[in-house]
Amino acid sequence: MNGEIKCGARIRKRRTAQGLGIEDLSARTGLDAAYLEALENGEVTTSLGPLLKVALALGTRLGTFIDDELGSDVCLSRACACSSPEQAQQAARGKRSSFSFYSLGAHKTDRHMEPFYIEIRPDEPGAEHPLSSHEGEEFIVVARGRLLVVLGQERHELGPGDSIYFNSIVPHYVGCAGQEQTDIHAVLYFPA
Repeated sequence: MNGEIKCGARIRKRRTAQGLGIEDLSARTGLDAAYLEALENGEVTTSLGPLLKVALALGTRLGTFIDDELGSDVCLSRACACSSPEQAQQAARGKRSSFSFYSLGAHKTDRHMEPFYIEIRPDEPGAEHPLSSHEGEEFIVVARGRLLVVLGQERHELGPGDSIYFNSIVPHYVGCAGQEQTDIHAVLYFPA
């Protein structure tokens, strides 16, 4: 839970610096105040969708909450760093698939894109595929496994080496296409 505690503390710090209460943040994000409080206390994990809503509501980039440190302007990520569980910047486990996010841009302080290596574990059989949407764009390349991407009424199944690039305002779902873990590289762009 250490990653969740750091993430929650960063959200609280940004929120209080702006003089906002939990109810204010709830109104700005559309997220339940009790959920936001639990998130700030490191009691729950979350996916990128809710974190993005919080980041936009607080006028900051998503990486502000999941970066471990800030460094030089050049960012180099070695393949071995993405396969090490202790390198995970944020693990999100919800009612649907479990995701582990590895930030590939944590040391670039003025970035406009959020690059990640993401490990996706399969949903429980028969689980629903809830759609989410947010401003921006996403570019995904499948590294391993089979990926299911639902965009509105369209369903796409991708394999290793396949990629997809879409406007994330379109309601979408990203998850495993089968019962095997899927690993992807994803770049998310959020307009300022």
